[in-house]
Amino acid sequence: MSTTPTGSYKLFQKLHPLSLLAQLTSRRATGHLRVYSGTVSWSIYLEDGKLTYASYSDKLFERLDSHLRRLSQQVPNLNSATRVQMRLMFEGKNETQSTANADYQAICWLVDQEYITPSQAAYLIDELAKEVLESFLSLKEGSYEFNSDVSLGELAKFGRLDLRLLVEHCQKQLRNRQNIQSSVPAGGISSSVSTPKVAQTQSQSQIKVGQQLPLPRQPNFDVPEHRNSTVTQLPVNKNLYTIACIDDSQTVLNSIKHFLDENTFYVVMINDPVKALMQILRSKPDLILLDVEMPNLDGYELCSLLRRHSNFKNTPIIMVTGRTGFIDRAKAKVVRSSGYLTKPFTQSDLLKMVFKHIG
Repeated sequence: MSTTPTGSYKLFQKLHPLSLLAQLTSRRATGHLRVYSGTVSWSIYLEDGKLTYASYSDKLFERLDSHLRRLSQQVPNLNSATRVQMRLMFEGKNETQSTANADYQAICWLVDQEYITPSQAAYLIDELAKEVLESFLSLKEGSYEFNSDVSLGELAKFGRLDLRLLVEHCQKQLRNRQNIQSSVPAGGISSSVSTPKVAQTQSQSQIKVGQQLPLPRQPNFDVPEHRNSTVTQLPVNKNLYTIACIDDSQTVLNSIKHFLDENTFYVVMINDPVKALMQILRSKPDLILLDVEMPNLDGYELCSLLRRHSNFKNTPIIMVTGRTGFIDRAKAKVVRSSGYLTKPFTQSDLLKMVFKHIG
């Protein structure tokens, strides 16, 4: 069976990632290579044999957010508020069908809103491509399709990357990792990721690079200028939202404070529901997180009291509870709570709920 990466969908028991990339490069192909293995997939977009973008479906936005967090150390406006806003816009619009190029669309949006510059986007795409290709080169089984009619469309382009150099870099990383693993005594450290033999044997015969890999390109970390935008975003002159958290568990309070970035939020922790009203009046929070199950005064009663006060008629109040029943949600609506956050919740769950109600 031919393994030429052209035409429609083909199935194989064994997959030779290096061979596929070598053929696409030599043919100076333009289009979309989609590779499947189990429940995950890889997307590689090419123009004239050069890579314009590479993506991997597993933990798609977690990977992008990880790179953006590193970039945020030099770009102040790329804070947690911006990143959560981006994820709300592009991640998981449909639970059963992912949005095409969602992560690339998110990067384009960051550039369009001037959170990052085109050069920073190019660096980001380069770093993501290395990570994606490294996992792709380790594949031994799978299936693929190459469609010359599919591209990134009207989305902005931020450069074209040399696949040969990227592959050489990834192979070097895989070899280094394998050398480290092989130097560990038996029983010391085990790993599920290793360099496939096919990648090692084909590297000499199918992809030959006549020059050494250059040093990694350094990003141009110039800070974006302030921008005018109709999209809801954190004001430049206000870097803190006040969040009041009312819970009789200090552990829960500490977790919430840990989840909320101190550069974006000022967290008021209240563990006594009886004294909560006075503390809330003093802090004037932008949003209130309210535990349902507390001694002396439960969350529903406290929410009802807060709604009767003129200062808190419109303040977002989120009920936080381990209860998931219909009656509990009905009670929350009766006391006019703004939302319902079920324990246990992740940082992503909390931030999505918070940014849904403030801004």
